[in-house]
Amino acid sequence: MSGLKKLLGDTALYGLSSIIGRVINFLLVPLYTKFFVPEQYGIVTELYTYVAFLNVVYMYGMETAYFRFATKHKDHADDIYATSVLSIFFTSVLFSTVFFVFASPIATILGYTGYEIYFKWLSIIIGIDAIMAIPFARLRLVGKASYFAVVKVINILLNVGLNIFFIVGCRLIYEGKILEGLKDIITIVYHPNWSVEYVFVSNLLANLALVPLLAPQLFKVKGGINKAFLYKMLPYAYPILFTGLAGITNEMLSRLLLRQWLPIGFYKETTSLAALGIFGACYKLAMFMQLGIQAFRYAAEPFFFSKAEDRNAPSVYADVMHAFILVASFVFVSVSLQLDFLGHLFLRNPVYHTGLHIVPFLLFGYLFLGIYYNLSIWFKLKDKTYVGTIISVSAALLTIFLNYIMIPLAGYLGSAMVTSFIYLIMAVGCYTWGKKQFPVPYKIWRGLFYLGFSVLIVYAFQMLELSYDWSKIALGALISVIYALVLFVFEFKKIQNS
Repeated sequence: MSGLKKLLGDTALYGLSSIIGRVINFLLVPLYTKFFVPEQYGIVTELYTYVAFLNVVYMYGMETAYFRFATKHKDHADDIYATSVLSIFFTSVLFSTVFFVFASPIATILGYTGYEIYFKWLSIIIGIDAIMAIPFARLRLVGKASYFAVVKVINILLNVGLNIFFIVGCRLIYEGKILEGLKDIITIVYHPNWSVEYVFVSNLLANLALVPLLAPQLFKVKGGINKAFLYKMLPYAYPILFTGLAGITNEMLSRLLLRQWLPIGFYKETTSLAALGIFGACYKLAMFMQLGIQAFRYAAEPFFFSKAEDRNAPSVYADVMHAFILVASFVFVSVSLQLDFLGHLFLRNPVYHTGLHIVPFLLFGYLFLGIYYNLSIWFKLKDKTYVGTIISVSAALLTIFLNYIMIPLAGYLGSAMVTSFIYLIMAVGCYTWGKKQFPVPYKIWRGLFYLGFSVLIVYAFQMLELSYDWSKIALGALISVIYALVLFVFEFKKIQNS
């Protein structure tokens, strides 16, 4: 089996778990949009934006450092694994303790006075996420994709199941609509005045279940922290920390800035927090591109490092990039042509449909983020992770500046446009910087053709201004099938022989 086919196989397996998990998890979107008004959904959106930043801080680049050093020093893989796990464990306990103890002043600073319990719950959630990250990474490195997938799906099933139990089931029992005999029992765990609280409680309980599920991997920690390796790993990891923070800024900061910089009355009869809720709900529809990129990253990162010493590696990397562009452009077209259908299916309250027009910009932005992940392998293999820091920090500063301009002019559409533009700039910058440092024969013009062609299809379809009905759904599906056939006819044999 060729290197590309193996990567595609691993990506398919990770992708299957991601697709199943995300689709199951995506069931929460219609649940939330049915039971939460936009202001309440805005709370969830805002607080989980902070979580995204803290996840990066808690990991401080050690996951990538683990991949790099475990593949580079295979004879010391156990020492590197123990060092990575224990380092993350001690710092996570420290960080979470601080956040737990100071939850009240943190809540006050962020405008959630009296809701410090949110931050206590989140401190535990983030800590568990970080501690379990290296065991998950080890599963990827040793090729145990099935184990990885099963644990991920169980975690998501628990999270979704608990959300449904608390938000729907307990409410119906408490109101006497079902199982009336359980009302007294259900009051032990159900508080009728709670709403978004159950989002955090469900996440917390699902994360706690990860501990026994990954216990076999934790038991594989042998010995303590190897200081010699730790002192080498940290300088490699720290630039990735800043790169990650800048990357999260590019992806998530617009959600925080929207609430702060959206002019009063920009959207009639809609507060800034409600606008944030609409933005956050529509952002979820970009999941279809995100899950593909996530699956690709899970498989590609250890694959790229394992191929580092192969003399044919540049050619393999080029094939991987082209295959990614083909698949991602198809996802971009397929989702963009079915936005009305997806909106009616997943966003149960029509008020959220007002933001659907931002989704193509977000999809296209994530497509270029995936391209950037492909391109970024050069500075990771060259141990020049500071390059990623420079690119990402520059992009983050540009994100803030452009949002400052675009949010007052175009609201959340402006934020979506900024997201798309920033990821494009990051990809171009990474390619330009790396083409001499680490030459890879990327199929530039063929890739650009398919990217441009996909944009043209989406733009032309939107210009038709068709009313939402089954004929529009059918036409969108037909165009997507034709595009898939074009890719199959003109590219399949080339990929097959790679």
